[in-house]
Amino acid sequence: MFLTTVLLGKRIPGKQWIGKYRRPRAVTLSMKQAMIRRLEIEAENEYWLSRPYLTWQQEHRHNTEERRARWEAFKSLRTKLPVHRYIMDDLNHLNVTKKWTS
Repeated sequence: MFLTTVLLGKRIPGKQWIGKYRRPRAVTLSMKQAMIRRLEIEAENEYWLSRPYLTWQQEHRHNTEERRARWEAFKSLRTKLPVHRYIMDDLNHLNVTKKWTS
């Protein structure tokens, strides 16, 4: 269908830049340069990710002491229980006018 519109010179229906039968965008020099720039950045990222700073043996369990210390600090914060409270302390103000018992 798109071929017939090109060959017969008919117009593109509706808005020409959106939709199923849209007009193809022309690739400009700046678009090509931007794509090349993005591909170069991606290639550099792949390069640095393929060469790790530590070997697998050095990296394996290298942070156990620090993680254990952080866990113990977190656990000590969590284990502090609040002070015991009794219902008598909260409802003691009701005993001020206890006229029904006397």
